[in-house]
Amino acid sequence: MVKDYVTIGRVAGAHGIQGGLKIRSFADSEETLAALGNVTLRLGEGDVATREVLWLKPHGKALFLMGLEGVTDRGQAEDLLGAEILIPRAQMPPLEDGSYYWCDLIGSAVYDGEQYIGTLESIIPTGSNDVYVVTDGEKETLVPALASVVREVDVNRKRMRVTLPEGL
Repeated sequence: MVKDYVTIGRVAGAHGIQGGLKIRSFADSEETLAALGNVTLRLGEGDVATREVLWLKPHGKALFLMGLEGVTDRGQAEDLLGAEILIPRAQMPPLEDGSYYWCDLIGSAVYDGEQYIGTLESIIPTGSNDVYVVTDGEKETLVPALASVVREVDVNRKRMRVTLPEGL
């Protein structure tokens, strides 16, 4: 059911006593979230539920407050803590050349030249450029997401080729 869906956020907490949710957004813009009429929630157990978005407003950096149909008190909001916010991939706006959705990059095998350095596990937004967290099970390497470092991305094969800066 969620195969053709993209995770665009996660419920980070409850807000207030009337069922408001704090949402950590993975979307680049507020417009992506604001355009939603419905969202699909994937709960920790793998259960999914679709809810109507009643309201949405910014709340600090990369956080939003959201009201959902059927979530009317703090307890119901707290029950959704950690739930992923999913939307159909077809609803995602088109990307410019050389841009990628995080969900398409995470899980990629990362190579420095021909040497495998690990799997891209997560992405840290820093404001100026993202930083890719690459791990090989033992070592964590932070790779700046810059054109001078990231040389090739193949989302279909889940592979990335980089040229690490001196000292990494």
